[in-house]
Amino acid sequence: MRGFFYFAPTMNANQILEIKNHRPWPLPQAKWKFYQEWKDTVFLHWNVSAEKLRRWVPTELEIDLIEGKAWVSLVAFRMKKVHPRGLLPLKVISDFEEINLRTYVQFKKKAGVFFLSIEAGKKISSTIARKVSFLPYRYSRIHRGFKEIASSNKIFNDRFDLIFSVGPEIKNDDPINNRLVEKYALFQDYKDSIHAFEIHHPQWKLKELKIHQCTFNYPRFNDLIQGSPSKGHFSEGVNVLAWN
Repeated sequence: MRGFFYFAPTMNANQILEIKNHRPWPLPQAKWKFYQEWKDTVFLHWNVSAEKLRRWVPTELEIDLIEGKAWVSLVAFRMKKVHPRGLLPLKVISDFEEINLRTYVQFKKKAGVFFLSIEAGKKISSTIARKVSFLPYRYSRIHRGFKEIASSNKIFNDRFDLIFSVGPEIKNDDPINNRLVEKYALFQDYKDSIHAFEIHHPQWKLKELKIHQCTFNYPRFNDLIQGSPSKGHFSEGVNVLAWN
């Protein structure tokens, strides 16, 4: 069974829970339910029209303006070692490429993210993640090279291609950068309700991202997302705990 199961996370849950001074609110009192790792993470951020964004966000959620502007971000990363508390991760399911398109919202004065789109690079992982989390996962073909990402989805006719290089580490003290990446809640509509999820991880360590080529063509969002990203970052990743 060697290479099929993972037996130890890079950082255990107790170590993750000890790193908490950067959080905007206290940790949940309940026990965490899922462990996961987000590795080799690319962030691309666009300024968008708040008016156009409004049609994509449930009315119960307030659009969170950052420095007076609405933002949408594409986040691409390698999902690793996803597993429920008390169980070992099964590599064939727990490891997959993910690309999500998210915006920033508030609910009852708590800031978090709202997904416009979530793609997984494995069909089985996409199906299980959708059933377990109630998040709108869908399968897309995703190729991830050393410094390139390419994805396509025939159903939605979506396509994303990126060639990039990574620069030195940058300080995570820019107020815009901080508010775009340091998010510890997720809000998502499901049937006739809004689901709220709490997450926790150490603070992101960001590096410069240089974009050599970027093609983003998701026809549903072409009226919302236009031109080159306003900002971009790279991170080697974080270890994450999630609550129901």
